[in-house]
Amino acid sequence: MNRLQKMTSEFDPSIKIHPTAIVDEGVEISEGVEIGAFTIVRKGVRIGKNSVIESFCELGVPTKLSKSDFLEIGQNAIIRSHSVFYLGSTFGNYLMTGHHVTIRENTWAGVNFRVGTLSDIQGDCTIGNYVRLHSNVHVGKGSIVKDFVWIYPYVVLTNDPYPPSETCLGVTIEKFSVIATMSTILPGVNIGEGSLVGAHSLVNRDVIANTISAGVPAKTIGPVDKIKINATKDLSAYPWRKHFHRDYPEEVVQAWKHEFNE
Repeated sequence: MNRLQKMTSEFDPSIKIHPTAIVDEGVEISEGVEIGAFTIVRKGVRIGKNSVIESFCELGVPTKLSKSDFLEIGQNAIIRSHSVFYLGSTFGNYLMTGHHVTIRENTWAGVNFRVGTLSDIQGDCTIGNYVRLHSNVHVGKGSIVKDFVWIYPYVVLTNDPYPPSETCLGVTIEKFSVIATMSTILPGVNIGEGSLVGAHSLVNRDVIANTISAGVPAKTIGPVDKIKINATKDLSAYPWRKHFHRDYPEEVVQAWKHEFNE
């Protein structure tokens, strides 16, 4: 047990740091935090209360690209094993990752951000509240992903229109949009609010709000509400928030019900 671990444990016994973990001086650890075996937490990291950092993680990797000397992890986070976070980023409460996640510098994310196993966020990104990334998602540098977006496995958000070049044009995905599996969004494209990008699509132009875009290259297929969950009941799959409420807080669900007069 290093000196900081000993001091921390004596000050607040609710904090649990595995003896094999390395925690630099200058780390701020709140009550109820657990840090797993062989994890490294570097100077400048701030971990909110009741957060769990599993084994073999590295938090606060220094880089010259970082715009600050801190990494802020909100309350009630769960960061699973082998995940790596660079300095310069801020995450709201209830962050949850899978395993082997990498998040680079200057990323800001709101509350209840979920990142699947082997996903990769390449820095200078802005992520909204309640964003869901499934496994193996690549988010290019400079991307903007707004509230309540769903991005499914193997999606790639690109940013270099003339690779390799010094030009960076991040993708913007507006709130409530859904990007289906194995799609690629090209640099600078805007995905409109509430839209759906079909699986295996290559999106090289802006997508109109509340529409379906699919194909290689992707084309507008029609409005999202044409997709029915069950044809006999005539229940539209979109907007998805009319019928899908799992894991969202009650106040959010009630706001959606009010929006749709339910």
